[in-house]
This record gives sequence, structure tokens and C-alpha cells, in this order.
Amino acid sequence: MTLTATDVAKYLHAELDGDPLARISSIGSPDTAGPEDLIYVDSERNRARAEASRALCVLAPPGLALPGKTAIHVGAPKLAFARAAALILPGKRVPSGIHATAVVSPAARVAPDATVGPYVVIEDHAAVGARTVIGAFCFVGRGATIGEESRLHPHVTLYEGVHLGSRVIAHSGSVIGADGFGYVYGEGRHWKFPQIGSVVIGDDVEIGANTTVDRGSLETTAISSGVKIDNLVQVAHNVQIGENSVIAAQTGISGSCVIGEGVAIGGQAGLGEHCNVESGAVLGGQSGILPGKTIRSGQVVWGTPARSLDRFKEQHAWISRLPELGKRLRKMV
Repeated sequence: MTLTATDVAKYLHAELDGDPLARISSIGSPDTAGPEDLIYVDSERNRARAEASRALCVLAPPGLALPGKTAIHVGAPKLAFARAAALILPGKRVPSGIHATAVVSPAARVAPDATVGPYVVIEDHAAVGARTVIGAFCFVGRGATIGEESRLHPHVTLYEGVHLGSRVIAHSGSVIGADGFGYVYGEGRHWKFPQIGSVVIGDDVEIGANTTVDRGSLETTAISSGVKIDNLVQVAHNVQIGENSVIAAQTGISGSCVIGEGVAIGGQAGLGEHCNVESGAVLGGQSGILPGKTIRSGQVVWGTPARSLDRFKEQHAWISRLPELGKRLRKMV
């Protein structure tokens, strides 16, 4: 789609400084952009990259002058860039219909304008909403439901009875609704604890590649609207995740954890069972949260076991000095 700088400025409710008819047909980075690509610069330190770029239109903070460029001044350039990209870049159109190799139960309900790719299996009483796209080799189990305008990339597995909202994106290899890791030891063996709950995922959720979300044991595993989960994340049975939380790659969340709204969890974090992470908390990368631990609202923690960021930095500074202190101690002894 080709727009003008005025079109983008109006869409963003932003101030325009420069040529109102400058053409914008795509987006790019300052180093590789062409004349009709929109770029962004978020601070004074990146001004030189923007000035050297071939791009003619730049999203920039208020007051940042860029001679020779058409500047669209916004308070949060990176956010504005993401919003503008949704306007500029047209979504890829996928022809609707059911591929000849797909196996769709007569008892399933698939919207007429949905897309079902090659070798997809959709079992009895499953439901697929309008304009949803299901990629090749996906499996949609009995009674599973998918809302409108969702996208399952190839090789996604939805077990029986799981529920996805609208505009959900599930990337390749993700498995939603597998049994949780629940066993009871007795009489010399591990007895499997029932895993008969479900998974309910809200609207506008994104699930990364090879991420797994287990069904509840007797209740429901729930991921609220707006949650973004990276690749290779494990969400165990009965976990509850609040709206707009973000979880980075290789995080492991044990059973029955409760995560509030707007929580940020860094990569490779590990949460023991029955943890409670209150809304707005931040867990740094590789944080280890002990079972039953509560992280308070707005708290920033780091390390294993997790402690406040200030405490972690103080302890880390002392640990890094141990070799030096050890030498001094040996001399004293």
C-alpha cells in the first residue's frame, strides 16, 4: 500500500514537519531503507543513522530536527512505528476453503471463509471461526474451538476441548492441551493424577514456536487476552496468566502458578509450583522463583533464588570480588 506522510501522520494523530505528499510504501531500518520506506529514530544518539538513511520519512520524538527529512513527530516512535506498520503493510491474503487433503469431521463447524490447509485434521464437534487460517499438518481435537481471525501456523496441535479466542497466533510446533505432569507416588509406583481440565486462551494472544501449554488437572489453565509468549516456553497445568503479560523464551512455569496482569518475565526464568506473581512485577532473565513464593506488585527481581534487583546487584558485586578478597585473606592468614 502506498500512502503519503500526511496519511500516516493523521493515522497516528502526529505533527508533520516536511513534505506532506512524501510517499510511503513500506517500512525499514535506517541502514537498509529505500526512499519510500518509513523508519524511526527514538533518541538523539541515533540521529546520525536517520540522517544518513535513504529513507525520506522518519518517525521521531518531538523537537528532534532532521534536516532534509520529512519528520512525523510522536511521543513514542517505536510504538508509533509498530502501529504504522499495521497500516502500511497489507496482510497476506490466503484463499479461503478446505484443502482436498484435509480431514474434517462432518460434525465439525468450519466458517465458510476460514482456510484449512493441506493434511489438517479437524475432529468431531470442533469449531473454527470466520477468517481463521489453519496451516498444513495442524491437528484440532474433538470439541476444540478457535475464534475469528486466528492463525495456526503449520504443525500446531490443539488437544481435545481447548478453546482459543479471536486473533490468536500459534506458531509452528506449539502444543496446547497436553496432559500436565501430575503423579502421585504410592504402593511403589507413580500413579497418574487425572488431567481432565481444559485450556482457555483469550483474544489477541500469541504463542511462540514449540511452546507447550498443559491442560488443567481438575480445573482450567487460563491465558488471558493480550498475553505474548515466546518460543520454547512451558506453561504447566492450572496456571493462570493475567492480561498483557509477556514471557520470554525458555521460561518454565510450574503447576498452579498465578501470574497477574502486565507481568514481564525474562528468558530462562523458572517458577516453582504455586507461585504468585502479582500484577506489574518484573522477573529478570534466569530468575528462580521458589515454590509458593509471592512476588509483589511492581517488584523487580533477579537471580536464583530471586531477590530484589538492588539486592542482587549488591551481592553480585561482592561475589565478583571474591578472588581478590581470597588473595588478601590468604596473605593475612
